[in-house]
Amino acid sequence: MRYTVDHTTVYAYDDDVTDSVGIANVTPRELPHQHVETTQVRITPAPADQSTDVDFYGNTVTYFQVLQPHRRLEISATSVVDVTGPTWDETAFDQPWERARPLADTALPGAWRAADLAVASPLVEQTQEAYDFGAVSLTEGRGLVEAAEDLMHRVHAGFDYDDTATTVTSTIPEVFAARGGVCQDFAHLMLACLRAHGLAARYVSGYLATTPPPGKPRLVGADASHAWVEVWLPHLGADLNGAGSGQWLALDPTNDTRADDRYVSVAWGRDYADVPPAKGVIYTEATTSTLTVSVDVAPDQQE
Repeated sequence: MRYTVDHTTVYAYDDDVTDSVGIANVTPRELPHQHVETTQVRITPAPADQSTDVDFYGNTVTYFQVLQPHRRLEISATSVVDVTGPTWDETAFDQPWERARPLADTALPGAWRAADLAVASPLVEQTQEAYDFGAVSLTEGRGLVEAAEDLMHRVHAGFDYDDTATTVTSTIPEVFAARGGVCQDFAHLMLACLRAHGLAARYVSGYLATTPPPGKPRLVGADASHAWVEVWLPHLGADLNGAGSGQWLALDPTNDTRADDRYVSVAWGRDYADVPPAKGVIYTEATTSTLTVSVDVAPDQQE
């Protein structure tokens, strides 16, 4: 599938902002199963400085600084992306999950690269509750993929999609208490359960097709940035961005499915705090502000 992705973020303030320094994660990644044909990031008002770079995890990041006084800041990105969806050698899926822990077996090829994704991070606390919830799926000797997918099924079944139940800073205990949340929360919850047992897993930010391809159902989360989880499979050779060892299986607990050609990957990291669509610092006397986000992912059949 070929998608045209439009993502617009607008900040509005009740007084002038005299200096705005920001970072945007809105450029899709180049992957073996995903090709970025074109991409453009526009900042309004025009920034005094704008540049792109690659961060620690290989994400393309846009940096900018707006120096002219403004009460409205718009970050707009348009990308054309071809997605085929990853393919797998499923004969290796039965590898016991205990043999896929980078900190327990540092001799695993690529273990050093996956190690920081097997420990706690600011928004993914490895609580006892997360350990216990994960243990129901991660039983002794069970195949890694079967166990991870069972955990995905249980998160989907046990937690309601409710955009009023949590906030962008909700913790793992708060998600358990609410028994609900949004895609960010479900990804964090699944990461906490996996990492509590020593497995490496990363948070992925991206998009879903707003209008699904013919014959496929519309998925939850298609009107905004979406989030899902990728679990490290160390026994499957080169990873999906062509570096290190092992592959990463993409699982979406919000929709209870493996990621396929409906998913456009933008950035990945330890948790949401590593890859929000936009973040930064402003200098202003404003006391109130509003945030408006619009996302459209329109599919077209490739020629």
